[in-house]
Parts: sequence; structure tokens; C-alpha cells
Amino acid sequence: MYAIPLGDDGAELRPLETWHAEEFLAHLDRGRDFITEHIPFGAKATDVDSAREVLQAYADRHAADSGFLHGLWLDGTLVGGLLYRVFDAATGVCEIGCWLEPAGTGRGLVTRGARVLIDWAFDERGMHRVEWYASTANTPSANAARRLGMMREGVLRESFPHRGTRQDMEVWAVLAPEWRAAREARARAARRDH
Repeated sequence: MYAIPLGDDGAELRPLETWHAEEFLAHLDRGRDFITEHIPFGAKATDVDSAREVLQAYADRHAADSGFLHGLWLDGTLVGGLLYRVFDAATGVCEIGCWLEPAGTGRGLVTRGARVLIDWAFDERGMHRVEWYASTANTPSANAARRLGMMREGVLRESFPHRGTRQDMEVWAVLAPEWRAAREARARAARRDH
């Protein structure tokens, strides 16, 4: 299909599709405890068939225009990804999220990849609001939302049961006009720096 370079460090954003099942499973196995610390993403993918089922479920959602997956590759190795867990073109509201194995952390992959997908949602699909949900215990996720210029709108108390505990979930969001203004400010700053 396609790969979008995310810089000069070998990072790429690509569609994550059913034929990646073995690679997806290997990635989850490398980082399973880390990935599922705050979210259950990929927990049901324990063999190639169940990994393929997870990917197929998102392929079906992509075909229905209601969600999809993209992987984050670093030097040819799948180390994480981004997803539109919810994508509702009729209301103009979607929810983006992420996951990483430890080898993918600390490199800005989520921020760089999410900018590409958020640009697409606003510019190509006409979305008005992109949301981000994170457990209050998941500081790296909240920091990613902050780096993306999202505003913390509130906390849904004990709204998400995970691993036997009801987690408080932070709601972050950015609106299309805010995103475009911030993008233009980044572009002006980059021009000044050159």
C-alpha cells in the first residue's frame, strides 16, 4: 500500500492490515505487559488466528468508515500504532488512540504519526473534533495529547474497568480551527528557524 515517512530516523506510518497478523502478534508478544498496562488493546491476540481476528475487525470497521488502524514501524520493525477507535463522519467527531511497545517509546513516534492522521481527519474528511481518552494513571498518554495541542476537558470518574479496577479516564480534544491555527504557528516557527 503506502508508507509515510515520519522523519529521517527510519520511522514510518503504514496501514496495519490482516496480512500483518504474524508481525502484529510478535510485536504484541514483545510488549504485551507494557501495552496492556492501561488499555486492553491486543489482549485477545494470543496466536496468529486471534491476531488476524483483531486486525480483521478493524479492516471491517475501516470498510464501514467507522474506525481503522495504522502501524508505527521503526527501521522496518512494527513497534506500535495509532487507531481511530471511533470515527463518525456524520457528527464530525472521532477518537484517536495509540499503543507502543517499550522499543518505540521516547522517540516522538506517536506525536509524529498522530499529526499525520489528525491532519487527514480535519483536512480530507472534514471532521470537527478529535478526541483522546487516557487513564489518569497513564502520564505518557496524557503527555502525548498535550504535545498534540489538545485541551484536557475533564475526567470521567471510574468509567473504564480494566484489570479489576475502575479507572478514571481523562478526556482530551482538539477542534479543527484550533488544530489549523496551531499547525500554522508551527509552520511559521519552522520558517523563522531556517
